[in-house]
Amino acid sequence: MSNLRVFITDDHAILREGVRLILARIPGIEVVGESGDGLEALQAIENLKPDLVILDISLPSLSGVELARKLRKYQPETKLLVLSRHDGPEYVEQLVKLGIHGYVLKEEAGSDLIKAVEVIQRGQTYLSPRITSQLVSGFDPARSAQDPFHILSNREREILKLVAEGKSNARIGKELLISPKTVKVHRANIMKKLDVHKVADLVKYAIKAGIVEA
Repeated sequence: MSNLRVFITDDHAILREGVRLILARIPGIEVVGESGDGLEALQAIENLKPDLVILDISLPSLSGVELARKLRKYQPETKLLVLSRHDGPEYVEQLVKLGIHGYVLKEEAGSDLIKAVEVIQRGQTYLSPRITSQLVSGFDPARSAQDPFHILSNREREILKLVAEGKSNARIGKELLISPKTVKVHRANIMKKLDVHKVADLVKYAIKAGIVEA
């Protein structure tokens, strides 16, 4: 198995060094570059094409949210792991909606960062416990008198799980041997049945219902 090529983006050099030291404890990890500036990071990532980008939200020139948005649009195959002190819903929901693959709080990095990278290596999504709590607070997957999960077909349940793991329509279609267009139709049906209107709410539902591991 080839190494997981990682790029680190944070405006504090000492934190980038700390992340390097933590990653050095994980077999099969290769740090291919780092940057303390959002625009510089974007250019470097376009050239290096790493498998995983670890990024902070607060960056000069280009914020972490905007960097994530551009990478999801132009390099969707690159996985994104947010490492930040911010846990406010204005950041968390935006980034989850963009389809990030992990969110770790800096104060929990010592214990969570290794676990997050290992989970992402397995093709899953990892959220720090506090981020999970932030997502599920105020969201009830059984807002109707009956939990709507039982009305989903087996195929819809499969797709809900994969969507909650941050996978694109194309990736889901490839895994389930169906077209991306069919995946899109299923996603629309799922959102209608669950009475949700955003992908972020699908993720919240899946976490609270135990469909995906937080």
